[in-house]
Amino acid sequence: MTKVININERGTLTLPKELRQRLGLNGGGQVVAEETSDGILIRAGATFPVELYSDQRVAEFARNNDQALAGFRFKK
Repeated sequence: MTKVININERGTLTLPKELRQRLGLNGGGQVVAEETSDGILIRAGATFPVELYSDQRVAEFARNNDQALAGFRFKK
C-alpha cells in the first residue's frame, strides 16, 4: 500500500486510518521511524514496562518464596 502523507508545520504527520487498522495501531500505539539508505522506514512498535529490582527487593522475594513453600514436601 502506498499513501501520500502530509506533514504539517510542526512536523506532525497522520497515518491514514486504513493503514493504522491494517497495522493494528489503535489510539496510543507507537511506531518506529528509522532512517535507511532508501529513505525512512516506519514500522509498528511496542513498548514493554521493565522493572529493575534492588538487591533488597530480590531478597524480599526470596524470603516470601521460602515462607510460601515452608509447608510443602518436595520429592528428591
